[in-house]
Order: sequence, then C-alpha cells, then structure tokens
Amino acid sequence: MTEIDTESLSESVDQGLKALFRGGWEGAMKTVFFALLVLVICLIVKRVVLRILDRGLDRGHVDRSFHGFIRSGLNVVLWFITIMIVAELLGINATSLVALVSIAGLAISLSVQDTLANLAGGLTILATHPFKVGDYVVIGSTAGTIREIGMVYTKLTTLDNRRIVVPNSIVADAEVTNYTTEPLRRVDLLVSASYDAPVELVKKTLQGIMYSHEKVLMDPPPFARLNNHGESSLEYAVRAWCENADYWDVYHDLLEQIKEAFDREGISIPYPQMEVSIKK
Repeated sequence: MTEIDTESLSESVDQGLKALFRGGWEGAMKTVFFALLVLVICLIVKRVVLRILDRGLDRGHVDRSFHGFIRSGLNVVLWFITIMIVAELLGINATSLVALVSIAGLAISLSVQDTLANLAGGLTILATHPFKVGDYVVIGSTAGTIREIGMVYTKLTTLDNRRIVVPNSIVADAEVTNYTTEPLRRVDLLVSASYDAPVELVKKTLQGIMYSHEKVLMDPPPFARLNNHGESSLEYAVRAWCENADYWDVYHDLLEQIKEAFDREGISIPYPQMEVSIKK
C-alpha cells in the first residue's frame, strides 16, 4: 500500500510539474506567485480565526483548561487546509497528498511514542479534570499554580516564580493534590509546651488566640487539645478552619501569636539542652 501511494503521489507531482510548465517559465512563475499569494492570505485568515477563537473562549463559559487544547487542535486543522489549497493550486493531487500524510503520520507516530503518550495524558487530564488553570497543586514532588494545560505539557509556576513544564504522561500517572478546589482549608499545627505548664492554661491560651483571629472560622470550631507526651515536653494539636485564600495568613499569624501569648502567660517552650560537667 505504501509503494502504491508513493507512486501515486509521484505521478501526481509529475503531472503537476507538467501542468505548471505547460505555459512555459512565465506561466509557471505566475502560478507559483499566485500560490504564494494564496498562502499568505491563508496564513492571515488563520491568524484572524485564531484571534477570534481566543476572544470567544475568553468571553464564553469554556473552562480555561480547554483553551490550549482547542486552539492547538484548530491550528493543526487550519494548517492542513492551507497545505491542501496550495497543493491544489500547484497541480498536486490532494488525494495522493492526504494518503502520503497518513502514511507519514503512522511512521512518525511509531517514532514519537512518548509525545503520543503525553497527548493521551493531556486528554486524560481534561476528561478526569483533577485541576484547572489557576489551581495550586502538588504533582508528585512538584508544587505550583497551573498556568497552562497544553496538548503535550502542563505548565506550573512555583511560589518563588519558577516556571516548570511537566509532561502530561507524568501528570496523568502521578498523585495530584489540589489545594484550591475546596472553599475551606484547615490549618494544622503541633505546639510544644513545658510539663510544668498546666494543660488547661495551655489549651485556654491556644483557643483564645484562634477565637480572637478575624480570619479563623467559628464553624467548624477551633480545636486545641493535648496530643502527645514527649520526652521533654507536652505536644498540643491546634486546628483552625479558614477560607482557602486566607490559609497562609492564618498559618503564620498563629505561629507568631502563639509565641507571644506563651511568653505573656509564662508558658515555656522547651528546646534541646546539653549539660556538660568536667571532673578533675
């Protein structure tokens, strides 16, 4: 089948060249010039269509996660149409060209299996929808905000403003933790206090900090209880619910305010110490 299609394309090209030079060099130059003019027009139309698509996607209700896929798919289709039009103008049989493209596509697909795996991973991401553009996620050991979900790669921006590009095949197989989808998030802290500090005093102090914080939600209520008896200190579990967007503000505020409150109440926070005695 490959030999037949190749021969057919070769015959089509020969016929196209004969038709091209049928009117001599002058006629051939006119045909080539007209084909180039049509190519330029097609490229301009393609650019305009893609811009209209971008505006339509931005104004519409299509999830931003699909924008890259839709745009890339339409771009491929427009390039294919452009090539077919120019080939017809040059006298090349479009049917033979399509057959050759399909054969080349099969050969290329065997040599770019990783890319096809990434493409399949991208389709899996869009089908399962584990995240969308703008979500803060952890993919395996990579954490960042989703900036683009492409046909082959997913792009993230880390908290320190680094751009990370992850192949979609890895994303589809990895464990994904999405911190953005739920409206509420819980701040979990483990706080150590001296054995000498009364448990009720420590609990009251911790709860007072959380109840007085404007961004800590009262439903579910804040939680502070003794969690573990350590070697040199008592460990308390502190849990406070807040809006997802307020998580880091609440997290750091509680850490700072706990230290200040413990100092004020005379509650010591034990730290490792070493005693060295010298014997003569």
